[in-house]
Amino acid sequence: MPLTRLAETDGIALRTAQRWVQRYRAQGLAGLARRPRADRGATAFPPELIGLIEGLALQRPPPTAAAIHRRVSTVATEHGWPMPSYATVAAIVRRLDPALVCLSHEGAKRYQEQFDLVHRREADRPNAIWQADHTQLDLWIRDERDRPVKPWLTAILDDYSRAVAGLRVSLAVPAALQTALTLRDAIRPKPDPHWHVCGIPGTFYTDHGSDFTSRHLEQVAADLQMVLAFSLVGQPRGRGRIERFFQTVNQLCLCALPGYAPPGTAPPTTILSLDELDAQLHRFVIEDYHQRVHSETGQAPQVRWEAGGFLPRLPASAEQLDLLLLTVAKLRRVHQDGIHFQGLRYLDLTLAAYVGEWVVIRYDPRDVAEIRVFHQDRFLCRALCAELAGTTIGLKDLIRARDARRRELRQEISQRAGLVELLLGVHADAPPPPLAEESSPLPPRLKRYVHE
Repeated sequence: MPLTRLAETDGIALRTAQRWVQRYRAQGLAGLARRPRADRGATAFPPELIGLIEGLALQRPPPTAAAIHRRVSTVATEHGWPMPSYATVAAIVRRLDPALVCLSHEGAKRYQEQFDLVHRREADRPNAIWQADHTQLDLWIRDERDRPVKPWLTAILDDYSRAVAGLRVSLAVPAALQTALTLRDAIRPKPDPHWHVCGIPGTFYTDHGSDFTSRHLEQVAADLQMVLAFSLVGQPRGRGRIERFFQTVNQLCLCALPGYAPPGTAPPTTILSLDELDAQLHRFVIEDYHQRVHSETGQAPQVRWEAGGFLPRLPASAEQLDLLLLTVAKLRRVHQDGIHFQGLRYLDLTLAAYVGEWVVIRYDPRDVAEIRVFHQDRFLCRALCAELAGTTIGLKDLIRARDARRRELRQEISQRAGLVELLLGVHADAPPPPLAEESSPLPPRLKRYVHE
């Protein structure tokens, strides 16, 4: 079709159509894009007036466009500058760089959160990096006195697979104890056969809270050959994955439980206990979260953690892990009827050899049915409370333990006595004195018969 007829049919000037064809042949479709105006952003007002408007807009607290317009109008009249309209002033304010406005009005911290470049770190294998954090749940539960309270959740997440390594709910404010107990649960193999995540991480990544920067945790990291890494002070952006997990728990688990209440909501009438909430969270993690395909990795967390036949690095023994991570340590004396602690009595047959000795006990505040007993940093036994554990030590077993201890002590006494006699006999300087000659016997004082 001739270009002239096409221009007439579509109502386009022939010169415009010819210019379009020329641009298309020279630059392709990019040549047909609408070009910005050459005077775009230009203004007839002097640069000093523009700078005045922008400077007023960046003040703290930020003034309104109307207030800026009134002040600028006064200055423009004094200097003989063109009078800007309100729309012009508002347009100049809107054209300001958002980063510049944020830094001026909201400060450096907000600017860092909004506009600073972020280094995105990626773990290359399971257990390379673990993240840990605490959050207070938007859920009301019953405490031991049936009072409504909001619990705290401590979670440890594997950075590579997004799988949950450790999970613990508590009514206490987050402290080093909660961190240590959760880390212990995360490292050791789980009692649930469907929860496989365990082992010692290469790096333990947390914030700068006092519960994560304790001297005890530094000693634990050195003994386990684990690196401690902390986010920058006041900049928690590097722990976005653990924060996203908390949102997932809130959106997919807590909202369906009795007692769910976002901030500002009164406690409902039907609420769970701490043990019931713990069971619900473990069920959600094992049956739902670990099996759900993650939007970023494209794999389920459990599948991604197990891929490639990964073998986790485990501690030498459970007792070693308890010694490192259980921070609740108390000094107690072993009595004849066991160890007394918090009004309870703990007993084990091993303690028969340590009656009267001072020992260190370590325990899990969530389970005081048993305590772990250490003597001079050496693990002795797990002593049980008969009232809580539901087990008792029989009288015959107790008698056998007492007799064995008594025999052991008597044998040790005999060995010491034999050593004394041996050493005294070897180092004797003079031979024993000779016996005196027997003298004539004295006449008996008793009467004797004649025929004797």
